[in-house]
Amino acid sequence: MSSLSPNFSSARAWCVPCLVSLDTLQELCRKEKLTCKSIGITKRNLNNYEVEYLCDYKVVKDMEYYLVKWKGWPDSTNTWEPLQNLKCPLLLQQFSNDKHNYLSQVNKGKAISLKDNNKALKPAIAEYIVKKAKQRIALQRWQDELNRRKNHKGMIFVENTVDLEGPPSDFYYINEYKPAPGISLVNEATFGCSCTDCFFEKCCPAEAGVLLAYNKNQQIKIPPGTPIYECNSRCQCGPDCPNRIVQKGTQYSLCIFRTSNGCGWGVKTLVKIKRMSFVMEYVGEVITSEEAERRGQLYDNKGITYLFDLDYESDEFTVDAARYGNVSHFVNHSCDPNLQVFNVFIDNLDTRLPRIALFSTRTIYAGEELTFDYQMKGSGDISSDSVDHSPAKKRVRTVCKCGAVTCRGYLN
Repeated sequence: MSSLSPNFSSARAWCVPCLVSLDTLQELCRKEKLTCKSIGITKRNLNNYEVEYLCDYKVVKDMEYYLVKWKGWPDSTNTWEPLQNLKCPLLLQQFSNDKHNYLSQVNKGKAISLKDNNKALKPAIAEYIVKKAKQRIALQRWQDELNRRKNHKGMIFVENTVDLEGPPSDFYYINEYKPAPGISLVNEATFGCSCTDCFFEKCCPAEAGVLLAYNKNQQIKIPPGTPIYECNSRCQCGPDCPNRIVQKGTQYSLCIFRTSNGCGWGVKTLVKIKRMSFVMEYVGEVITSEEAERRGQLYDNKGITYLFDLDYESDEFTVDAARYGNVSHFVNHSCDPNLQVFNVFIDNLDTRLPRIALFSTRTIYAGEELTFDYQMKGSGDISSDSVDHSPAKKRVRTVCKCGAVTCRGYLN
């Protein structure tokens, strides 16, 4: 690639995705001739110019110009470049789509003419386009961060075609329970099986007095309410053991997306999921029930619900996924869910601290949103008269927006 300078008539601007950067750090790096990938300063663009996104549009003497934000350079260096020099069809298409979406929103569904006879964009349109470009970069950065932190096979994608909301500012991705101070999670089993074939021999579930949870197709075969005991780190069976399903992690590529029904973020699958298959775990910060009561009051005032009671045998602990969690943090409620909750024990056999796994209740097709019942009264569930199985500690009536035919009207 040849180097180029802004407003140089023979220049060609090449478009390469990059991360949001800080102007002062960028200027310092360039002054000292230093590269820093995290803020967009690379050997490739230390002295060259690459288009990060397009900010504005105008026509001068019948020639079209776009205001260019240069990758790794502060906004003060933005320049107007003729269309003929911009070799970035994707960014040009995004610019056009964002403009059209804004006009559609303003006109509330009225027909929008694709012909553009204006010599310049209105400031409000240009401002919206810049916000969408910055949002797109921020969401890409967040997506990359999620995939760096995950420890499972399935990829995580992020999408927002609904509004200008960016990544959550106070959410930290984790792969397993995070115990609060004073809570100890024993993650080492005291015994394990010596099976050569766990599917046919007396294995960990039998030792715990329950049935093996899975069939030969790795689908769950036990009814809701029955615990799952998987083989653990002390077992002699290998990683291909048919009783190691939840511990292998999510196998499906999922997308965190912005819903259009006012439910904020949601999660959809990008591939077909067979019925009764493991989809994901619900993880977060493990806190005492007393602390959950205190936090619940605060969450009620904010209208959020991330408290999940670990009440398999007692009600001592709660999982709080408000700040710490995985993809399940973004799974919405439905009164007709396609996911079912199961208690799982692997290395930690303390019945007060089961792992929470979500399995599909039916075939879920690519593009379909994943949901579970926050009151766990979904398909085939069994409940106790003496124990509240609701994962969310709620004190204020919250209207349900799931839209299901069987919707109860409220989440609690």
